[in-house]
Amino acid sequence: MNVISKHNYIQTSDLSMRHQSAELGYRRPPKQIEEIVDVPPNPSYIISPRRDRIMFLKRRAMPPLSDLAKPENVLSGIRIDPGSNMRSRMSFYTGITVHMLMDNGTLGPAKEVHGYADGAKINFVTWSPDGQHMAFTVRYEDKVDSSVNLSLWVANAESGEARPLCISENIRLNAIFELFVWVNDSTVLVCTIPSSRGNPPKKPLVPFGPRIRSNEHKNVVQMRATKEMLKDLHEEQLFDYYATSQLILVSMDGQVKPIAPPAIYTALDPSPNEKYLMLTSVHRPYSSIVSYERFPKKVELWTVDGTFIREVCDLPLAEDIPITSGSVRKGKRLIRWRPDMPSTLYWVEAQDGGDANVNVSPRDIVYMERADPLNDEKPQVLLELDLRYRRTSWCNGSHALVYEHWYKTRRTRTWVISPDCKDVSPQVLFERSSEDAYSNPGSPIMCRTPAGTFVIAKIKTKYEGTYILLKGQGATPKGSIPFLDLLNINTGVKERIWESSKEKYYESVLALMSYNPKCEIQLNQLKLLVSKESRREPAQYYIKIWPDKNQVQITNYSHPHPQLALLQKEVIRYQRKDGVKLTATLYLPPGYNPSEDGPLPCLIWSYPGEFKSREAAGQVRRSPNKFARISSNFPLLWLARGFAVLADPTIPIIGEGDQEANDRYIEQLVASAEAAVNEIVRRGVAHPNRIAVGGHSYGAFMTANLLAHAPHLFCCGIARSGAYNRTLTPFGFQKEVRTLWEATDTYIKMSPVMSANKIEKPILLIHGEDDSKVTTAMQSSQFYDALKGNGVPCRLVILPFERHHYAARESVMHVIWETDRWLEMFCASSSRNIQVMESTVDTARSPACEALAVSFTKIYSLVRLSVS
Repeated sequence: MNVISKHNYIQTSDLSMRHQSAELGYRRPPKQIEEIVDVPPNPSYIISPRRDRIMFLKRRAMPPLSDLAKPENVLSGIRIDPGSNMRSRMSFYTGITVHMLMDNGTLGPAKEVHGYADGAKINFVTWSPDGQHMAFTVRYEDKVDSSVNLSLWVANAESGEARPLCISENIRLNAIFELFVWVNDSTVLVCTIPSSRGNPPKKPLVPFGPRIRSNEHKNVVQMRATKEMLKDLHEEQLFDYYATSQLILVSMDGQVKPIAPPAIYTALDPSPNEKYLMLTSVHRPYSSIVSYERFPKKVELWTVDGTFIREVCDLPLAEDIPITSGSVRKGKRLIRWRPDMPSTLYWVEAQDGGDANVNVSPRDIVYMERADPLNDEKPQVLLELDLRYRRTSWCNGSHALVYEHWYKTRRTRTWVISPDCKDVSPQVLFERSSEDAYSNPGSPIMCRTPAGTFVIAKIKTKYEGTYILLKGQGATPKGSIPFLDLLNINTGVKERIWESSKEKYYESVLALMSYNPKCEIQLNQLKLLVSKESRREPAQYYIKIWPDKNQVQITNYSHPHPQLALLQKEVIRYQRKDGVKLTATLYLPPGYNPSEDGPLPCLIWSYPGEFKSREAAGQVRRSPNKFARISSNFPLLWLARGFAVLADPTIPIIGEGDQEANDRYIEQLVASAEAAVNEIVRRGVAHPNRIAVGGHSYGAFMTANLLAHAPHLFCCGIARSGAYNRTLTPFGFQKEVRTLWEATDTYIKMSPVMSANKIEKPILLIHGEDDSKVTTAMQSSQFYDALKGNGVPCRLVILPFERHHYAARESVMHVIWETDRWLEMFCASSSRNIQVMESTVDTARSPACEALAVSFTKIYSLVRLSVS
């Protein structure tokens, strides 16, 4: 290795621009890691409405950086690809295969969907309501002018033959929001670009005027730090240009009919009886501080033949929603069709003005109304709630489950209501703490109706009463054991009819495969799609059939990383000094023996969580039997480099009663990390002087704070896409709802930038340049400047075109290379590092690098100190 590449490998401080050129370009990690990262993901699946077919969608691995580098417009919280008039950087499928599901649970031969050219990018794949067709979009890129050809296709489920549905060159699709929806078995409602649209508005060379923001009326508007909002009149015009759609109805024979005037339609919802269309749109006045989701919103009802019925609501701009968790928009919200009725709407309205700080009873009211109400017919009150409404799972006119929740107290309730029986009072079915994983009853198994909606499956048994099935993760002190319970919805009595293996396998219920038009399923004819995996066997799909619960395997995916097939995994439990029980997953390389091989360098990777009780914080929420799939953003990659990995050690930040968790953030953070380090050192698997810590986002924030406040625990840190100065997010962050002015000391003490002078161990900072969250790249840049100004060994890597999570193959490989380099230099064997340094200093004698010899010597001294 020449001296330039040696310098590139060990550089820990800024050098002159002349020598920084040696670091330009994307790097690739060691081969044993690169081979793991490049494994393509397994296909996705979509089950047909009548549960007689399964569609598998092929996916590719990571996109190239050139995909991310394409031009895009960032408008009102969304990123638009102007060439295709769809969201930018959308993932896609590369192929579709369809299998018949036989009565015995096996799959019939695969039928490849065909008809489009090679290289097509497939999106928006959906079944028709009767399951006889699939609709999807196909796009190609013109290599000459870089334009994109986006078209709507339909395929026959029996033959797999596909064809374009809209063949007119004048019809161009608008995929900024919801692109299309099946209205019935043979008709699709599609968003298209208005034919009258011309060229995009040009940005004026001379601005219309200054950008002005005013609060002369003393309104209280608190917003969490945001990016990507509309900045000026030109961006408002661009938003109108790209987001405005003309709706058209397209039949299977290609006939086209326009519906409703052009507007910015964000949701298209046909009624279950295929008679009405509920159209949701946003309109002016826009805002420069909130995204399109809070713009004025209109909901209208139309018939499917294009007749306007009525306006359901027209909500004003919602800039003033309080930052307190549980605060919502004023007026009607969550307007939906009842899935068990032909054309009945239901929605929720806050009685506290949407402000969670206001104490009022009831807090939310759930209403119901027919699409075509009779004269003077008022909406029906379904339920009054004292907590905040979350959702409704409908069964039939006799039963529905309504969920409410209050974050501050973590209380959650599930009500049983009889929506069409006015003389039956609502009853509380479950009431518990949302943090209490051990008491979680699970969620109802849903069944698809002939109308394409989903309702709770009614289970027919030999007993009287109304029964449903609840599936859950089954958290227990010994690990998660997924289950299936039979619940008598009238009495609340449950019977466990199945649970996962406890010894070797982790099995979970994915979907109901039994079909009945009335969604009434005989228990002894129950058919479910389940997944099954073990520590060393990747997840496979099975059809489980009652009454004998026989399983038929329908996939046979290979091990994605056979070189680590024998990795060692253990869910470990330990305790921090205040008595809170903690959990982590310990991974060790294949063939490693602590007594023979001694302690290893170790990487700890985690993400803190907030709790209201010590008991909930100490619960086990993972399984020792789950397969350890290694992804490009997960630390298990370093098992291939001989590291021990402690993954997701619980770091609970607890605020019991009226206490706020963050007031003791540093204390509890350090105590949790100290307990984790002590445990892996006690086990003899980690060398106490060679333990690195890392995390992404809030995990990066954690990493920086640990290096500042627990320097004795770690030799170095890796912090990706973090926010390090909380005074730059003055209206709350994570679960913190107090403002900077209400909790000044907390904001300052929690900010690692305020403790940059306390950090001594090397820290690697990585950030996506286009991060649009509150964790902007500026956070890492400013933190790096603070570290550098205090002489801290640090390195900042800004990834062009990347957002909060990194996508391009070049970026991901480079992040892994940077991380591997950092760990090898500051966490692996000290003797190995010192040999690298000495070799570098001895060979730094070429004319081009003679001037660097002194710098190398200083770096070598710093590293020798850090590893000694």
